[in-house]
Amino acid sequence: MTKGQKNVRVQKFIVAVAVVLFVIKMAAWYFTGSVAVLTDGLESIVNVISGFIGLYSLSLSAKPKDANHPYGHGKVEFISAGIEGTLIAIAGLFIIYEAIQSFIYPEPLQKLDLGIVLIALSAVVNYTFGWWAYKTGKENDSLALQASGKHLQTDTYTTLGIIGGLILIRLTNILWLDGAVAILFALIIMRMGFRILRVAVAGIMDETDEDLLEELIAFLQANRDPKWIDLHNLRIIKYGRILHVDCHLTLPWYLTVKEAHAELDKIEALITEKFGNRIEIFIHTDYCMEFSCRLCQVENCKVRRHPFEEEITWTVENVASNRRHKLK
Repeated sequence: MTKGQKNVRVQKFIVAVAVVLFVIKMAAWYFTGSVAVLTDGLESIVNVISGFIGLYSLSLSAKPKDANHPYGHGKVEFISAGIEGTLIAIAGLFIIYEAIQSFIYPEPLQKLDLGIVLIALSAVVNYTFGWWAYKTGKENDSLALQASGKHLQTDTYTTLGIIGGLILIRLTNILWLDGAVAILFALIIMRMGFRILRVAVAGIMDETDEDLLEELIAFLQANRDPKWIDLHNLRIIKYGRILHVDCHLTLPWYLTVKEAHAELDKIEALITEKFGNRIEIFIHTDYCMEFSCRLCQVENCKVRRHPFEEEITWTVENVASNRRHKLK
């Protein structure tokens, strides 16, 4: 079973669980009449919708490349995460509206004990499946699955807070606490939605993943070959779990095409060993020029025009730049 197929299977479980939890939470709201419980129920509606969207996006992103999608279908995961984040934020706004209505038109709460038991049961199930989904998403580099898992885990924390609020209402009989608890957790839900949306937009806009870029450059620096004179214009673009890496590599000008290609194969093998087969590498070769001699560590070079002076350590700042390195 491929990673993409495993992601789809996990997401199917997430959808099924979301439907069951939605039924449980709406039953708890029906019995109690609590706006705070309605908060949890409305978030579960988002879970159900997001679950189906995530299932579709994972099924699509698992498809191989084709003539119309030469880079694959992975970008759809960012769209899925963006829709989920937007729905979460909208749910938060609706919850706040309902909470304000409860202040204006208060109604007595009923069967709080039963409501607490049902909501507590949903919290246990939510966290278990959320942890599983997020763990699988991290292992298989799936943003959509990570978003689903994180959403379920955050939903659990929200549920625990709502349970605490219901217990407090049960003990004090202060009814306005119901609306206050709902507003508090609506704000938490909205914050989570905006964070998911922010990550999705970053992926769609090909925003640089600084941590990943730093890790890759540090790895190449640690395994640097003397013939790799210079490295610049290195970029990483995400298509779901697939990472497209392209860069410019300066090699000695006298290497044959076959010898230069062997150096590219060496770099590709190194990166694949480190990051797995989720990376596609495109390297443009540049030939060394006279100013490169001062940076070049190739020993016994017969065409050297200047002695070696200094190695430039590759960093995010100088490797991401689209220009060759020179000593001042």
